[in-house]
Amino acid sequence: MRLSQMREGQTGRIQRIGGNSRLRRRMLEMGLTPGSEVHIEKYAPLRDPMELVIRGFHVSLRVEEAAEIEMEP
Repeated sequence: MRLSQMREGQTGRIQRIGGNSRLRRRMLEMGLTPGSEVHIEKYAPLRDPMELVIRGFHVSLRVEEAAEIEMEP
C-alpha cells in the first residue's frame, strides 16, 4: 500500500521510499525513514497536501510525494 492511499486516522510503518535521489534525501531529512511509524492526521480540503505525525512531529507532504512511499498498514 502507498502512503497516498491511506485514509485519515490510519497508522502504518514505512517499508520503502522510492523516487529520485533528491526526493529520497528530502524525505529522510524530514524523518520519513524505513521502519518509522506514520499516522495520517488529516488531508487538506482538496486532498493535497496531507498532514502526517511521525515521531511526535507534524509534517505536511504532497500526495504525489506520498505515492513514492510504500507502507505496511
